[in-house]
Amino acid sequence: MADNARAKRLADLIREVVAKKMQRGIKDPRLGTHVTITDTRVTGDLREATVFYTVYGDDEQRAEAAAGLESAKGVLRSAVGAAAGVKFTPTLTFVADALPDTAKTIEDLLDKARASDAAVREVSAGAAFAGDADPYKKPGEDDEDDENDENDEGDAAK
Repeated sequence: MADNARAKRLADLIREVVAKKMQRGIKDPRLGTHVTITDTRVTGDLREATVFYTVYGDDEQRAEAAAGLESAKGVLRSAVGAAAGVKFTPTLTFVADALPDTAKTIEDLLDKARASDAAVREVSAGAAFAGDADPYKKPGEDDEDDENDENDEGDAAK
């Protein structure tokens, strides 16, 4: 089993080789400039590599890019094997990265929270406190109230 540092170095190398090969070596029109390699992960035994990619476009372009990557898998694996110089070239699996969709979902939720905060701010603009503005007792201020309470208790007992 390889150490994590070696797997990380191989993953970085695979990401760079695949990106360069897609940019210059593959003539498939489905893999235009709208495909970006975002991350690569290699298993601990260096036998399998997962390449994450994003496609900037609509669903049709994403499907075309996925088909283009599957058809170019052999060429890309050969390029990785030539560059890596390892005994066994890892098999490549291409997975669409969910990061852009997740980021969009988070941005939508943050926009909704901002709108909710703005609505609460508008409603509470003219509101007054339910109690005193400063609800904490300070030494020396409430001594008079305590004396009045003691006098009231003494009057009630008589």
